[in-house]
Amino acid sequence: MNLYPAIDLRDGKAVRLYQGDYDQMTVYNADPAAQAREFISAGAKYLHVVDLDGAKDDTTANRETIAAIARQGGLFIEVGGGIRDEARIEDYLSLGVGRCILGTIAVRDFDFTARMARRYGSRIAVGVDMRDGLVAVSGWKETTAEPGIDFCRRCADAGVQAIIATDISRDGTMQGTNMALYEELLKIPGLEITASGGIARMEELEQLAAMHCHAAILGKSIYTGAIDLAQAVRRFQD
Repeated sequence: MNLYPAIDLRDGKAVRLYQGDYDQMTVYNADPAAQAREFISAGAKYLHVVDLDGAKDDTTANRETIAAIARQGGLFIEVGGGIRDEARIEDYLSLGVGRCILGTIAVRDFDFTARMARRYGSRIAVGVDMRDGLVAVSGWKETTAEPGIDFCRRCADAGVQAIIATDISRDGTMQGTNMALYEELLKIPGLEITASGGIARMEELEQLAAMHCHAAILGKSIYTGAIDLAQAVRRFQD
């Protein structure tokens, strides 16, 4: 199982939100590139980056921060947040980002997402964020009427290879992840599933690995020390 420590960016800083609430934000590191180096020192090979400003306001305010992280090397980086056209995909890939995550645009323009999945293959993932089982968009500010699991099936049928699934109600809460959600998603053929949101204990990583989940994202749990990243990498990283 691949482990992705997470850096969420706002105003150029590494932060964490509580249940996606921009008004409940904690700054963990004013230097995200330095934070990435700490992850490398712990043995990490992968990094999950979310541009919260981009997700909320459709800006590229954190582009240079992402570029600085990529220039350091040593990590396969996936980036999401505000990626809503092919120009931004190309820009991030040109910086050395390994994979772009489509979120809001995947719902708003599904045909575009299908085209990008065919064109870029494994360099495209779809981030499916769910509130009460329904897909949420626009930086989690708006909830749609479509069940997240149904949307993931549509993505698979369209050729999407990778889904990053988040239960917003668990994100940043340290209350444990929604294991039942991933059990259901892992039944969909042809998808690599990444679990995200609320993972707080090593036992949860054991469960996800036993389910053959492709990857897990670790956020607040590693910032608070609830999970030791180096230990988790040694035990679970493929």
